[in-house]
Amino acid sequence: LVKLAQPLLRVPTLCIHLQSPKEREAFAVNKEEHLQPILADAAARALTGEPLDEGGATGATAEEGVEATAEGEGGAADEGGSACEWGAAQEPMLLSVVAEALGVDVAQIADFELNLYDTQPAALCGARSEFLNSARLDNLASCFLATEALVAHATEGGGCLPGGRLSADADISLIALFDHEEVGSSSAVGAGSPIMAESVRRISASLAPTSPALAEDMTAATIGRSFVLSVDMAHAVHPNYQSKHEQVHGPKLNNGIVIKSNSNQRYASTPVTSFIVRELARRSALPPPQEFVVRNDCPCGSTIGPIISAATGIRAVDVGLPQLSMHSVREMMGVDDLGSGLAMFKTFFKDFRELDQQLK
Repeated sequence: LVKLAQPLLRVPTLCIHLQSPKEREAFAVNKEEHLQPILADAAARALTGEPLDEGGATGATAEEGVEATAEGEGGAADEGGSACEWGAAQEPMLLSVVAEALGVDVAQIADFELNLYDTQPAALCGARSEFLNSARLDNLASCFLATEALVAHATEGGGCLPGGRLSADADISLIALFDHEEVGSSSAVGAGSPIMAESVRRISASLAPTSPALAEDMTAATIGRSFVLSVDMAHAVHPNYQSKHEQVHGPKLNNGIVIKSNSNQRYASTPVTSFIVRELARRSALPPPQEFVVRNDCPCGSTIGPIISAATGIRAVDVGLPQLSMHSVREMMGVDDLGSGLAMFKTFFKDFRELDQQLK
């Protein structure tokens, strides 16, 4: 693994002075032509002894270029083999930087998967520091809170010690963090893979007697008793674009968790599963969950909730914390919502079974 912490690349936009009126109005970006990052200027490239690309720099003509870094994987291969053939098609200066960070020779890098990200750290903002600005709040905020809630559930109240809360827990509490949700989840490590369904089957079978028939019955019973909180982030009402939200379903920052519903099954929420979230919040004196329903004339994103529910048959509900600028390089959410989300997830682990047994 490699993480290049210093600013390394920049994708500069075209200044407004060089745009036509139509280009300014459209604010259109050609993803093939306009998103090539700048790595170095011609002078720096010349120091490597490599020929210059057309334009004098990697990706574009440039004088400078720093603001995103990369993280990925490096491998090893014999010099003169396939690694060298692959490396010949790569940018030599980038290979040099990655090799230096790894402490290896360039020829030892067999392949990599690198991602750009904003090097600016997260920051609080607002008159009372009530907002959090950061990259990748969608969906690292939910992943972080879910992890914290599971750790708390496993350690508080005596944990696994004799007489501890977890030792008396009849359920298996877990979190599942999948890759590739933003590109469809259809991968070996995405929510569209058999991972979740297979995990339920194998865990259930391990708790059943050796009879295959009884193991199947155990799996079916486990599915019937299980419940999934799908916790992707939610869209808060944007103060500059309030018309983008349905009038009475506009989540606000710092007002707590959001239940997301969609009649086209873009979300997994049902009346029953949504009620469970509201009741858990009520019993724990948490803020009443907000509600989000997309406008009838607007498209709607989706989550892994419907994917998991359809693949396993497990009940599910889509909830999330409200945020602005989703998928922007720098997103925004309310600080109080972090506490509300953590409290809800802890309540779910602790109190769901008792509530579910009371439902009729």
